[in-house]
Amino acid sequence: MPHKPSLILVTPALADANNGNWQTARRWARLLSGHWRVTVTRRWDASLPGPAPDALLALHARRSADSVAAWAQHHPDRPLVLALTGTDLYRDIGTDASAQASLRLAHRLIVLQDRGPLGLPEALRDRCHVVLQSCSARRTLPKPVSRLRVVMVGHLREEKDPATLLAAVRRIRPDEGIFIDHIGAALDPELGEAAQRTAADCPHYRWLGALPHSPTRERIQRAHLLVHTSRLEGGAHVVMEAVRSGTPVLASHMDGNVGMLGEGYAGYFPVGDAYALVDALRSLRASQQGPAPLTLAALQAQCAHRAPLFDPASERAALLRALDFTRSPYPLSAGASP
Repeated sequence: MPHKPSLILVTPALADANNGNWQTARRWARLLSGHWRVTVTRRWDASLPGPAPDALLALHARRSADSVAAWAQHHPDRPLVLALTGTDLYRDIGTDASAQASLRLAHRLIVLQDRGPLGLPEALRDRCHVVLQSCSARRTLPKPVSRLRVVMVGHLREEKDPATLLAAVRRIRPDEGIFIDHIGAALDPELGEAAQRTAADCPHYRWLGALPHSPTRERIQRAHLLVHTSRLEGGAHVVMEAVRSGTPVLASHMDGNVGMLGEGYAGYFPVGDAYALVDALRSLRASQQGPAPLTLAALQAQCAHRAPLFDPASERAALLRALDFTRSPYPLSAGASP
């Protein structure tokens, strides 16, 4: 049996966080297991017992900066790959010294959507690999036309911009047939309080708090539409999960969403624009009963066209290309070949 090289996968979030970073780390460990011996950990340093791994893959430039620096100091001749999150690309690498240091030290960079490389300094783009994330496909369910069932998924924090959704909810009348479920923990207590007030005032809106991954996917699958209001995003799991479930997406027009859904996608609204979001929701509701400027059928067709991009086999192939150092100036240790 050929030797499998060892890979340390550093992620700032493990299972207890129930967030996108953990979902990415868990999936990558599984996808790479046929080619690498993968260990997932929150932190790496040279004091850990056992032989030194052959390579390190760190998720998050700022939050994994200590592990990146330690690896570069102790194993400068072994591959160091850095996967960049949305906060890395669109905030931290412009202002945070530790994130900037991680960027300089990495031999290769991974971004999670097609517009990700544009968030990097031009001099670093030749180190960059795009790895579109993946999930299993689910069959498209029949859905009633008597109402528009909408779901938004994301912990309540500023980057996800739940305030725009809450403002939109208050501009929709309860009798319009638009019903919105909102899933996510209140990481910002003030946003949690705002969600509670909105639920008390608006019978067509429910804040469900944090839910496990499986029931969340089921709610996405059963909804007519996923709304994604983010201001800052590296490549949202919930967007691909909706696309792979036959559920169209209504998303803020920012790079993280455009890089997943494509430049010509019809289901965008301006970031932070609650009025435009309401207009789009009303058009989609009207499309259940007749012609409308924006229709569920049109968005669903566009999402179906994108769905194969988020297949697990495609993600595995892209990951393996990013971790193939056989023709690199940073070879693996002797005898190891991924």
